[in-house]
Amino acid sequence: MRFHNQIFVALLLGALVGALTDADSQLFGLSLLAVHDTVGNLFINALKMVVVPLITSALIAAMINISAGRDLGRLGVKTLAWYFGTTVLAVLTALLVFNVLSPGVIDGEPAGARLGLASDTSTVVASMAERGAGDFAGIILQVFPPNIIKASAEGQLLGLIVFSILFGMVLRAQQGPAADTLKQMISAFYDTMVSITMLIVRFAPIGVYALIARTVSQTGYAAIKPLSWFFFSVLLALFIHAFIVLPILIRVLAKRSPIRHLHAMTPALLTAFSTASSAATLPLTMKSIEQRSGVSERTSSFVLPLGATVNMDGTALYECAAVLFIAQAYGLDLSLTSQALIIILAVMTSIGVAGIPSASLVAITLILTTVGLPAEAIGMILATDRILDMTRTAINVWGDSVGAVIIARSEGEEGVLDVPVEQMEQRYHSSPRALHETKQRT
Repeated sequence: MRFHNQIFVALLLGALVGALTDADSQLFGLSLLAVHDTVGNLFINALKMVVVPLITSALIAAMINISAGRDLGRLGVKTLAWYFGTTVLAVLTALLVFNVLSPGVIDGEPAGARLGLASDTSTVVASMAERGAGDFAGIILQVFPPNIIKASAEGQLLGLIVFSILFGMVLRAQQGPAADTLKQMISAFYDTMVSITMLIVRFAPIGVYALIARTVSQTGYAAIKPLSWFFFSVLLALFIHAFIVLPILIRVLAKRSPIRHLHAMTPALLTAFSTASSAATLPLTMKSIEQRSGVSERTSSFVLPLGATVNMDGTALYECAAVLFIAQAYGLDLSLTSQALIIILAVMTSIGVAGIPSASLVAITLILTTVGLPAEAIGMILATDRILDMTRTAINVWGDSVGAVIIARSEGEEGVLDVPVEQMEQRYHSSPRALHETKQRT
């Protein structure tokens, strides 16, 4: 069975087992929930274990292999422009859908009184009591952390990325035997990390099964009923962005088939959905984009690690949607100025949200406070957050991969999505070095 089919079967099996069991179910005296939780956390931890060394070695190697400073500047500008542009498009999509459908208004009346607050609202608010605008103003300071090791341990990947890029740029300019030896060591270290990552990825079907089974057995499907209109409005906005806006951009800018690319990215997207972590999915994203879509290592090793940190289309869309829904539920008619402020804050805070499950709740709390809504109102959306978090994470990864394809094509790479997935994988494994060479336009 092909790898993406294994993940898909694992996802369905996990959903079935989760639906047939609950938090108290046992097998041979063992709690099924505890087993699923342990196996799922082991898989996520294994993926997170390789994120920092993989990002560091990938970015440094990419900087070393870029031939000139002008190439780096061009690639960086294209990448940042893509990430900013698609994030704005995602937020505007949420704004359009929620202004048209108004899911926070039921039968002409604000839905706040009907929905009430989730039972664990006080816990969430207490955990966020010390969070404020200073947390996101600190994003600027994260660019140059005073302790790069501490920043990496705390998940502040933005500083790690900046350090890796600077290290690679300076090392590329160094000459002499010592510099050449260090370059070769970094290249070998990167190859080793890729091999370790692929070993971990082989266990993805088991991890996906455990994570889905755990989630469904804990929350079930009944959690979305009280908030079904909000739930499906968010899904509609995510669907429009993922399957209309981004595919149009792939077709127009890259002149490639979005369906072909979706097929290539299926393993990464299913893993992103089950783990709800774009950072943990990064190793599989890089594998899929290189081996199944044909993007060069030069492009993927720069675009994807950066995207896993700063490109959060689904997260920005959800933040905007959640704030608009809460405003509607309280019967507030937000002015154009307030909506413009929400757009700016959603774009800015999505950059600083870590690639981990439910991190966007902190950003939503900030936006609510800024526009004058009570932070406690976040309790109304907690019931559906986990499922929507899984969905928007998959959209984040999908946006990163689409950007990698478009940027690769703009850089003159001709072997991107030009043959079916099976042939692409055969081409990669038969001659990976040849596939990774960037084919420039003459």
